[in-house]
Amino acid sequence: MKKSLHNPASVGAAVGGYTHGCQITEGQRILFVSGQIPEAADGSIAADFEGQARQVWHNIEAVLQDAGMTLDNLVKVTTFLTDREQVPANRKVRNEMLGERKVALTVMVATTLEARWLLEIEAIAMA
Repeated sequence: MKKSLHNPASVGAAVGGYTHGCQITEGQRILFVSGQIPEAADGSIAADFEGQARQVWHNIEAVLQDAGMTLDNLVKVTTFLTDREQVPANRKVRNEMLGERKVALTVMVATTLEARWLLEIEAIAMA
């Protein structure tokens, strides 16, 4: 199996033994996007949920772009929230980002996220 790693400079550094994106380059091109956090490349984090959600989606877009893909290539998105009450705001931002694109979705509440982060999203894309 051949693979390429995608760690764009416009996303915070991947530390702790992971890569932002791992793409299978033999046969079908499949990109596995690691859980993206609401941190900008400069380390800043929005205080509100919607700001954090938009940053996460921008980070996902950056990883996709680094692999020569777009949101159109997404096939699966898993979102981890820190509070069930965030579901409507999460849906609002996700719908803004995905528009009419239909992908397999999973949303989970996870209390193990870093205290500053209100969500984390991982994704799978195919080209």
